[in-house]
Amino acid sequence: MAAEKEATSPSPLVPANGYIRSDQESAVTADPAELKRKKRMRCLFYVTIFAVFQVIVITVFALTVMKIKSPKFRVRSASFSDFEVGNGTNPSFNLDMDVKFGVKNTNFGHFKYEDGIVEFEYRGTRIGQVNVYEARARARSTRKVADSLELTSSGLSAKSQSQLASDISSGIIPITSASKLDGKINLMKVIKKKKSAHMNCTMEIVLATQSVQNIVCK
Repeated sequence: MAAEKEATSPSPLVPANGYIRSDQESAVTADPAELKRKKRMRCLFYVTIFAVFQVIVITVFALTVMKIKSPKFRVRSASFSDFEVGNGTNPSFNLDMDVKFGVKNTNFGHFKYEDGIVEFEYRGTRIGQVNVYEARARARSTRKVADSLELTSSGLSAKSQSQLASDISSGIIPITSASKLDGKINLMKVIKKKKSAHMNCTMEIVLATQSVQNIVCK
């Protein structure tokens, strides 16, 4: 009789889809607090990623766009339209030089500079000068300026005259150029910072070719 009762006992009900969820799965699925916690963690993760991205963008912006450098003022090239050099007992020179300058601005804002003067010297004595008028060098570009001037040895001292005789004999007259352009870097029409473009160049006048060579600017 006991065996018959065991055989005829009813089987547990099975869902129509044939899948029985465990008690643990049912608890997790039905726990709204756990779902909210996971959602908060996911939001926190996205916020952290966004914050890190913002820090990277701001750092790159500060190190590139916002970093203001001094523009560079250079002699790009020079040539002569008139060339007179005396030697022997009367070492001298009178030269008409056409010169091209460059104001290089590597900043992300334009450089507006004031009037300036470029002085040319022979071994410490001024031999000529040319004016540079106020203008604007655009952002990340080079403004090219061309002008002409006269270089003359008429103001040299006796000591410099003696040195000039030696230089003329060697075929090379060394000269230098120096200048300073004061101005401001204008960034995004909001930030204005004073900066100056300095020139400090050396070059050689080659008598054989009547040309300017070996231009080096610092």
